[in-house]
Amino acid sequence: MSANLKPVPPVNADTEPYWQAARNAKLAYQQCNECEHVLGYPRGACPQCHAPTPRWETSAGRGVIVSYTVVHRAPTPAFREDTPYVLALVDFNEGFRLMMNVVGQGALASAIGDRVHVTFEARGSDGAAVPQVTRD
Repeated sequence: MSANLKPVPPVNADTEPYWQAARNAKLAYQQCNECEHVLGYPRGACPQCHAPTPRWETSAGRGVIVSYTVVHRAPTPAFREDTPYVLALVDFNEGFRLMMNVVGQGALASAIGDRVHVTFEARGSDGAAVPQVTRD
């Protein structure tokens, strides 16, 4: 099945810089300008101190698996050919956590504590990309 049949990420004012970075094969995250709290997914304000407009930073894209599951039943037909696949919680070195798929050779052998690095999966026909991770 073509990656183009998988959903394209929804973009809004808060998420646009994140998805634009992904188009350029970069993993973006936010950090509060006031309290320096690190935010894992895009938001319009810091959840710690509520300061508006956290700044955008670029991650080195390296982290560790802290939890995972193997998905055997696809949530939609677009993902059926990917099963089984690994969905993991990844703590990135910069201090944020994201949930993403582990892809590539050996993905099904993933374990807690595995070091991983970010890679990007093309989606749609307009250059959209979704960050995933590969085991080191």
